Amino acid sequence: MPNLNKVFLMGHLARDVDLRYTPSGAAVANMGLAVNHRYKSGDEWKEEVCFVDITVWGATGERCNEYLKKGSAAFIEGRLQFRSWETDDKQKRSKLDVVADRVQFLSGKDSGESEDMPF
Repeated sequence: MPNLNKVFLMGHLARDVDLRYTPSGAAVANMGLAVNHRYKSGDEWKEEVCFVDITVWGATGERCNEYLKKGSAAFIEGRLQFRSWETDDKQKRSKLDVVADRVQFLSGKDSGESEDMPF
């Protein structure tokens, strides 16, 4: 049976990029993306926000750290990743996030202008 795990998201960064390096020297950037959904309920427009955690590896993660900041617009292409773990006090936790394969910056580094920068 064929499988497909592909995600496309467009939104604004909810926080600044957090760039770290693994012990082996690989760059990994974490960021939060706010994706708005606007809909009409009766005569009233409503908006809900979905906050998605994004992980970006390697040089793409380093570029995200350089060019993106809280409020920047971005288009993310990637895949869903499910993680589960147990805390020190034996509580089970799980999380679904997105591992980005491609990031397109939709606002310039210091302006609101659009830049096509797929990495």
